[in-house]
Amino acid sequence: MPPVVRVRRRRAFPRVLGTERAFLADTLRAETTGGLLLLGAAVVALIWANSPWQDAYHHLREAQLGPLTVEAWAADGALALFFYLAGVELKRELVVGTLSKLGEAVVPVVAALAGMVLPAIIYLLVNLTADDGRTSGWAVPTATDIAFALAVLAIVGSSLPGALRAFLLTLAVVDDFGAILVIAVFFSHGFHLLELLVALALIGVFFLLQRFRFTTPLLYVPVALGAWWFMHESGIHATIAGVALGLATRVVADRGEKHAPAERIEHRLRPWSAGLAVPLFALFAAGVTLSGGAVREMLTDPVAIGIVAGLVVGKFLGVFGGAWLTARFTRAELNSDLAWRDVAAVSVLAGIGFTVALLIAQLAFGDDVAQAERAKAAVLIASLLAALLAAGLLFRRNRVYAD
Repeated sequence: MPPVVRVRRRRAFPRVLGTERAFLADTLRAETTGGLLLLGAAVVALIWANSPWQDAYHHLREAQLGPLTVEAWAADGALALFFYLAGVELKRELVVGTLSKLGEAVVPVVAALAGMVLPAIIYLLVNLTADDGRTSGWAVPTATDIAFALAVLAIVGSSLPGALRAFLLTLAVVDDFGAILVIAVFFSHGFHLLELLVALALIGVFFLLQRFRFTTPLLYVPVALGAWWFMHESGIHATIAGVALGLATRVVADRGEKHAPAERIEHRLRPWSAGLAVPLFALFAAGVTLSGGAVREMLTDPVAIGIVAGLVVGKFLGVFGGAWLTARFTRAELNSDLAWRDVAAVSVLAGIGFTVALLIAQLAFGDDVAQAERAKAAVLIASLLAALLAAGLLFRRNRVYAD
C-alpha cells in the first residue's frame, strides 16, 4: 500500500509574530487615533457647512493661498504625505512583509482586488440603466478608508485575533495601491511631458540619496518638494509623487543599522499624517451642505445610489467572496484562530470609504459642483451605514473571543 502523502496547506490568515507584531501595534495606534481625528474633522466640516456660517466655510475653502486654493492644498498637498506613507507601507509589505510571501499574500490581494472591481461594477450597472446616470464616478466606491476602519475595529473589536487586523492592514495596502493606479491612469488631466520628466528625475535623485546612504533631511526635503510640485504641474495628480517617493525609500536595515530609513521616517511622519494631514483634508472635503432638497435628490440620484450600493454591498461581497473563493480553490486555509464570520464582519468594515473616496469624487465630478456634493454626501452616508453594520457584527464576534 503506497504511503499517504499529506498536502501542506497554507494559512490564509497567518499568525502575527516577532517584529511584525510590534509594527502592527504601532500602525494600529497611529491609524486608530487618526481615524478618530478624521471623524472629528468630518463632523466639524458637516456642522460648519450646514450652519449660519456656511458662507465663511466655502469662502475659506476656495480662498487662494499662493498658487493653489486652500482646498487644493489640502487635497494635493496634505494628502501627498498620506500617500507617501502608503508607498512606504506598500514597499515594506512587498519586500519584507506579508506580500513578500506568495502563499500568504494571495488571499488579501484577491480579496482587495475583488473588493474594488465589484463595487465599480455595481455602480456602473446602476448608472448605465438610469436615464441620467453618470459613469464617470465608477471609481468612487472602490476605495476603503483604513484609518476609519481601524478606529471602528479598535473600539468594538479589542479582543479579536491579531491575524484579522493583519489581514485588514494588508487588504488596505493593496486597496491603496489600486486607488493610486486609478487616480494616476484615469484622473490625470492636461499632461505636460517636460514637468513629468523633471519630477521623475527628482524621484531618481531621491532614490540615489537612499542608495548611497545619505541621511541629512536638508537634502531630502527640497528634492521631495520639487518632485511633488513638478508632478502637480505635469497634470498627474500630485499625490502620485508621494507614492513614488515612498517606493524609493529603503525598507531593509543595513548590518549594524538599528532601523531602516523607512521605519525611522514612518515613525516621525505617521503622527503628522494621521493627526494633521488627513483630518485637514477631511475638514475641507467633507463639508457638504445637506438641504432638504439635496437629500430628496439623493434618493433618486443614480450616482448616489451607485456609490452607496457599491460601498455597502459591493465591498462586502467582493472582499468576502474573494477571500472565500481563494481559500476554497487554492491550498490556502483559514487560520484556526478565526472563523469566516470574523472575515465577514471585516468585509463589511471595508465598505467605509472616506479619504480616497472623497478625493476621487472631487476628481470625477470636478466640473459639476452639485453632483460632486451629492457624491460626497453618498460617501458619507455609505461609510456611516458600513461602520454601524460592521460595529454590530464585530461587537458580537468580540464577545465570543472575550468570553
